[in-house]
Amino acid sequence: MTQALPAEITAIGFDSPGGAEVLRPETIAMPEPGPGEVLIEVAWAGVNRPDCIQRAGLYPPPPGASPILGLEVSGKIVALGAQVDDAHLGQTVCALTPGGGYSQYCTAPVGHCLTVPHGLSLREAAAIPETLFTVWHNVFQRGMARDGETLLVHGGTSGIGTMAIMLAKSFDMTVIVTCGDDEKCAAARQIGADHAINYKTADFVEEVRTITKGKGVELVLDMVSGDYVQRNLKCLAENGRHVTIAVLGGMMAEINMAVVMSRRLTLTGSTLRPRSDAFKTALCDEIARFAWPLFEDGSIRPVMDESFPLAEAAAAHARMEAGDHIGKIVLEVGGG
Repeated sequence: MTQALPAEITAIGFDSPGGAEVLRPETIAMPEPGPGEVLIEVAWAGVNRPDCIQRAGLYPPPPGASPILGLEVSGKIVALGAQVDDAHLGQTVCALTPGGGYSQYCTAPVGHCLTVPHGLSLREAAAIPETLFTVWHNVFQRGMARDGETLLVHGGTSGIGTMAIMLAKSFDMTVIVTCGDDEKCAAARQIGADHAINYKTADFVEEVRTITKGKGVELVLDMVSGDYVQRNLKCLAENGRHVTIAVLGGMMAEINMAVVMSRRLTLTGSTLRPRSDAFKTALCDEIARFAWPLFEDGSIRPVMDESFPLAEAAAAHARMEAGDHIGKIVLEVGGG
């Protein structure tokens, strides 16, 4: 029997783009799941850098997506859209959402949900989908990572960075990360990184050259872009791959294409949110087969930073933008 649902719920909104302080609770209509979608009673919601960029007015949601922030949640499925099997009703899941996560209830395509295994808290589960989907697609699909290769990750203690470390180590890769201070370098090594470079006190290009004995790394996962691209290419081994997932350091890069040709380098990148539901469902299916067992058996647990009540989303954004966090920031919505 489907539980009675309220007509109106609490979510986090803002009147106009701006700093973290513009976020505030508001009352919205209960979202309705469309065909192929489920309605999730949200327990926890993950906070991600794209949320901050959207709040600042620089990352509009794709057509048809909720304007409410929030790209990942955990909770219980309480209603089903058309063409969704009844067996999903009542399941406890975490989900990649197209938006709407900062809310008491949120819709998501059923194909973007993963069942929360025993032993994984709902708080932890909400911290997984966005980084797991992003890292799996960019490191293992686009980046074609292989056992025994070496991966360079910038922002080693971010949500993306910590997930990349743990996944890469689970598949027998060597991981080098860059971080902004010695404390974060130590944290990255504790999480599993083989080497951590303080980019403020050392030249990461020279450090990578020393660590790899001049060979370079097979793969770079870059969220900085800008003038980092030239430096990243100097870190790559022959036939190396450079994958860009964000442009925090600027959208433009100047590169020597003769170097790209002579060393047979591959430059690629992606954004996940605008991709089709069908693409994300296929990605989720692959993750369920090859990566999710690592969460089911406890081999990987997300690195957690601070938790904030839903009403204090502004404080969560301020912490993320201050850059002091290690791992994932989450919002407590319904708890559990």
